Amino acid sequence: MSFHQDRIGIALSGGGYRATAFHLGTLKKLEQLGILSRVNVISTISGGSITGACYCSRKGDFDAFYQDLYSGLQTKNVIKRILLSWMGLRFLVFLLLFIGSGYFLFTSYAWLFPIAIVLLLLVLLKFQFQLFPISKRIEQIYDEFFYQHFMLGQLPDQPTLVIGSTNLQTAKPFSFSKDWMQDSTYQYMDDPIKFKPAKYPLARAVMASSCVPFAFTPVTIDKEFFDDEAEAGKVHPVLVDGGVYDNQGIHKVMQSGQYNCGIVITSDAGCGSSGEMSFKNTFSLLMETVNVFMSRIKKSQMVRNVYDNASTVNKQVAYFSLGWDTENCISGFITNLDKQQITRFVIDAHQLKPEWVAAPRKYETEITTYLKNRLGYDAIPKPTPEEKKIARSVSTNLTALSKQEVDCLIKQAEALTELQVKLYCPSLFQ
Repeated sequence: MSFHQDRIGIALSGGGYRATAFHLGTLKKLEQLGILSRVNVISTISGGSITGACYCSRKGDFDAFYQDLYSGLQTKNVIKRILLSWMGLRFLVFLLLFIGSGYFLFTSYAWLFPIAIVLLLLVLLKFQFQLFPISKRIEQIYDEFFYQHFMLGQLPDQPTLVIGSTNLQTAKPFSFSKDWMQDSTYQYMDDPIKFKPAKYPLARAVMASSCVPFAFTPVTIDKEFFDDEAEAGKVHPVLVDGGVYDNQGIHKVMQSGQYNCGIVITSDAGCGSSGEMSFKNTFSLLMETVNVFMSRIKKSQMVRNVYDNASTVNKQVAYFSLGWDTENCISGFITNLDKQQITRFVIDAHQLKPEWVAAPRKYETEITTYLKNRLGYDAIPKPTPEEKKIARSVSTNLTALSKQEVDCLIKQAEALTELQVKLYCPSLFQ
């Protein structure tokens, strides 16, 4: 067995607090199954980075981690804290100036109204990031809520936490971990640029990973974190949400390299489109456009890393999404078997009969009954239709969730995690 084949990797997708809560359920179930302590790599994106970083910064006390994050999701409102800060006050003043300029319309100086509007817009366009450094404020809030001045260098050796962001300067992923902070473009330059992760704030790495384009200020790397501070003048990383490049976090653990794993569990907090949409402003249109880009990336990754896995990399890959129904997991497995998208190892581990493998549709009833008994399907607690509806209705922002919303997200994640891991990663139970 090669170096990577028995290594276990977890990928936690983006999706704001919804993802944070969903992945909390994933980690809870993996802890109950005795798998979490054996994990080698946790690759995280955006909302998944909040969960992964909280877990790794509290490694060794799962119950304390779980209770802190469980209650934090219900009480720690990032957006509210921003609005109640000095930056929120500045935004309010700017908004009042914008609205107040309408006063000129009711005077003999009505001609000043368009001039005032243009001037205010020019100020906003030129100095937006200086006037409203939202990412810096969110970093402070993350640190206060979750990380308490924790640095990358304080992370445990196992699991390796790798936090993903996207570098707009190079159009490549920029990764943060305990001993590694890098972009492959810089790594393979004739004169490689190196960074110092040891004292880099964990909250800032999570902020870079969750820096939604159009909404938050891009994150830059201060010169003190360059191995050679003089090199800070040569390259200028501009970091935004890791989901722009890889919205599932699966890229790191599937590709060859230091994070490569032979057993991959991918927890995806996406749940697809809710149907009809309405756009009331340019910002909402831009945000939905970004979502389309990320969805396209996700589908491409699923084809390459999940569905084509049996004929290419031949790993054990358990993938599940918030939008999936537990009732369809076994039928989905049979569909993949019919399409020859199940690896020979998994087929043999489940001891599937040769005739079943040759004609899955013909023996679908027998295979379903067999797998349900093998997995203990009936004993797995499953969310009700109403609980699934509540979980999927949760938005992807950073406002506090209700206890019911958190519980529904966790319950959905737990059921899907147990089913999919038992189906697609059987070696973990041998």
